[in-house]
Amino acid sequence: MSELAKKKCVPCTVGTPPLKGKELQAFFNELEEGWRLIEESRLEKSYKFKDFKGALAFVNDLGKIAEEQGHHPDIELSWGKVKVVLWTHKIHGLSESDFVMAAKCDVAFTSRVK
Repeated sequence: MSELAKKKCVPCTVGTPPLKGKELQAFFNELEEGWRLIEESRLEKSYKFKDFKGALAFVNDLGKIAEEQGHHPDIELSWGKVKVVLWTHKIHGLSESDFVMAAKCDVAFTSRVK
C-alpha cells in the first residue's frame, strides 16, 4: 500500500492554490500505473473487470470510500469498466486529497480483483 493511500483526504478552502509543476509531478509519480494527468487539472483512470457485476461492486466500494473521506470522484460505470475522474472543484484543479483518493481507488481495485 502506498503512503498516499494511508493518508486521509483533507478538505481545502476556496483560495487554496491548486498543485502545479514539480509539486504536482511528485504526487503523480507516487500513483500506480494507469493514471493520466490531464492538463495539470484532473486525474483519470479506467479499471477493467470481467463483467458488469464486478464493476458495479467496485463502484460501491468507491462510494463507501468517498463518503468516509469526504472526497467524491466522478465515476462512470459501464459493462466491465469503471472510469474514475478526480479534481477538487473548490480550487478548479488538483489538491493532495485527489492523489490520496486516487491511491485509495487503486487499493480498492487490488483488493477486489484478488
